[in-house]
Amino acid sequence: MARRWAATLADTKGVTLPPEELESLVLEIAHDAVDHAGPPGHDGALHRFTALYAASPMGIALADPDGAIVEANLALGQLLGISPEKLRGRHLADLGSTDHDVSRLKAGLEQVRNGRERYRERMLLDHTEDGQLWTDVTLARLPGDRPGSVYPVLMVSDVNELHLLQERLLHQNVHDPLTGLPNASSFTTKLEAALGAGARDDIALIYLDVDGFKVINDGLGAGVGDQVLRGVAGKLSAVFTGHHDGFVARLSGDGFAVLLRGELTGSEVVGLVERALEDLNEPIYLGGHGIGVSASAGIVVRAAVEGGAAELLRAAEIALHRAKEAGKAQWMLFDPELDARDRGRYQLGAVIAGALENGEFSLVYQPTVKLADPDRLAAVNAGLRWNHPEKGELDSEEFYPLAQTTGMTVPLGRWLLAESMAATARWRTRFGEAAPDVCVRLPARLAIDPDLVLLVKEQLDKHELPPKALRLCTDRESVLDTHGEILESFSVLADLGTQLVLTISGSADLELIPRHDLPIRHVILSGPVVDALDTDSPPEPALRHLTQLITRARELKLRVGAEGVRTHEQAARLRQLGVIAARGPFVRDSATGDEVDELIARHPGD
Repeated sequence: MARRWAATLADTKGVTLPPEELESLVLEIAHDAVDHAGPPGHDGALHRFTALYAASPMGIALADPDGAIVEANLALGQLLGISPEKLRGRHLADLGSTDHDVSRLKAGLEQVRNGRERYRERMLLDHTEDGQLWTDVTLARLPGDRPGSVYPVLMVSDVNELHLLQERLLHQNVHDPLTGLPNASSFTTKLEAALGAGARDDIALIYLDVDGFKVINDGLGAGVGDQVLRGVAGKLSAVFTGHHDGFVARLSGDGFAVLLRGELTGSEVVGLVERALEDLNEPIYLGGHGIGVSASAGIVVRAAVEGGAAELLRAAEIALHRAKEAGKAQWMLFDPELDARDRGRYQLGAVIAGALENGEFSLVYQPTVKLADPDRLAAVNAGLRWNHPEKGELDSEEFYPLAQTTGMTVPLGRWLLAESMAATARWRTRFGEAAPDVCVRLPARLAIDPDLVLLVKEQLDKHELPPKALRLCTDRESVLDTHGEILESFSVLADLGTQLVLTISGSADLELIPRHDLPIRHVILSGPVVDALDTDSPPEPALRHLTQLITRARELKLRVGAEGVRTHEQAARLRQLGVIAARGPFVRDSATGDEVDELIARHPGD
């Protein structure tokens, strides 16, 4: 067609161009006409796009194929704090706030040019007044008027507040809101990463706990307690941060942990811990109060390849418990050999409840004899023995401390009391008045139990026993326990007719009786005051102390006995001093129920 029109024009008078050039000109005119004419409805679509572009709340910039901004809408100008006119001519990538953001915009433009439909990233753009602004940026491709032509378009939405909120929530999720330190979850993640595959460093884990924090919290208020914890956090961070990639976290109420890694030695870690404990001793002044705190610390130092996170945390916690048991305000290194021994003990403690239910416990007795007639029983002291299926016979001192830890002292004490009174009922049925009284040493937890009176009354009624057949023995710690009701309980038990016994080792124990008006008529000498007589020549001060103790007991109209008596000579000395009954190896260490039967039958008289 162009060639035909070119030939026609060439024959026209006044036209001097050759047909080939005329053909080229005609083609250009035709292309231009087609480009501007557009498809049917082109004008309407163009008007709709223009209206949408102008009214959109999203910032939009149209660019040429090279990425230079040709047009920007009002929303983009408001978002970036600049008029749309001033954005024209700037390259899209230059809107990025940092070098990293600029690089990402350039990469996105390149991907769009190479056929990717859209590129989307969250990045920082520059605001002319407010500085950096978090935005969601989308780059897309718009087809040009000519076939194959592509024009990039930039679309921007403001997510600054949303991003900051997400960052704040993320920070709160991994940080302790009170101290600002990383929390337990964050610490575990850090520890697991340090112990991850390929780790070659040494690891030190320090578990710290503020001693007696409850006193501060309850005495001065939770607000002061919070400020103290902030002070502790600051002091720990000052000591450990900057050393071996030190990472300090708050794990619990007053518990903190520190992770160190690198080339470590035990002495270096201990030095840092001692410095931290010393700094914590410096008073924190709050509201006119100089508040000094101490802390205990458990320390584990080992190669990163030795064990996992859970095992490392457990080891540090065990070391911390040992530090507190040793007197607090000090540190303790984890000892694997000691831990291996303790694991066996803890396993034993964990199965006490099942052993009690399965009938593995039995009664064992210590005969108490009258020193004036050692063949006659005055009473039997009932105790527990564990017939362990693997470890054999275990005496009470081997499992009672574990029962205290696991909360099994009360169930064991209740079982001991019930079985002892059942045995007493059996002896009374068989031997009548020749049957000895039974003496039960109450575990401290049971002695202060508010249900003690009800328990004793139920057992007396169940076995039809007179209250005087039962002796209940306790000690200084139980009497002075402020959380219990032992004074009230003893008063009621005495009114019932039960005989009450107090174990004493010195004058301070004895004076509890008049001071608290305890309804006690028997005292048992125990410990060093008795041991002092187990020599050929007892020390004069010890002998004088014992004499004064017995004299004072008589003044209080108390019957005096002794325990732990080893020899007949020792028993004779005690009798001379006024002790009327005793138990210990000089009679026999222990006896079964059947052996007690034999002792009673052998000497059935009063």
